[in-house]
Amino acid sequence: MEKTYTLPELPYGYDALAPHMSEEQLKLHHQKHHQAYVNGANALVEKLAKARTENTDLDMKATLKELSFHIAGHQLHCLFWANLSPAAGQVPTGKLAELIDRDFGSLERFKKEFTQAAASTEGSGWAILTYCPQTERLLIGQLEKHNINVYPTYPFLLVVDVWEHTYYLDYKNDRAKFLENFWPIVNWAEVGKRLERILI
Repeated sequence: MEKTYTLPELPYGYDALAPHMSEEQLKLHHQKHHQAYVNGANALVEKLAKARTENTDLDMKATLKELSFHIAGHQLHCLFWANLSPAAGQVPTGKLAELIDRDFGSLERFKKEFTQAAASTEGSGWAILTYCPQTERLLIGQLEKHNINVYPTYPFLLVVDVWEHTYYLDYKNDRAKFLENFWPIVNWAEVGKRLERILI
């Protein structure tokens, strides 16, 4: 049987991130929105396979653009769930803390820049912290939708979803309030592990 994309289980309960993210909001985001990207990716892979079997033509530009959107949405959400934690009050340690201090001057300066990147992302999208292997520096980026303005091949260390489906039940359209409540639930240990894996 061919493998398909699947919705991962969360590493914590749906109520574990409250009050920063409510059980209702998290459940809807995970079970409905993330599941939709999984379903979309699987449907498009199946559509491509069927066209090859039947030797029929597809609008490849549209099909591959849509496939990229759904796969990226799935992958980014997998990263997002893992870089959240109910263990409040964490701070970066080790190499991650060292690089944040070196490249941004301080953790507070990094958080300010990252928050500004997330708040100013046009429409629906993400803010990311990534690592440039060529210059060996941390970089902040903005992704529109799931797949526009990507730094190709650069590994993502920290991501925040600023599509309104992430926060509309808890914060209405107040993205800034959501971002304020994002920082207390960042899983810095996981972000640090992602960095360590690429520096080996």
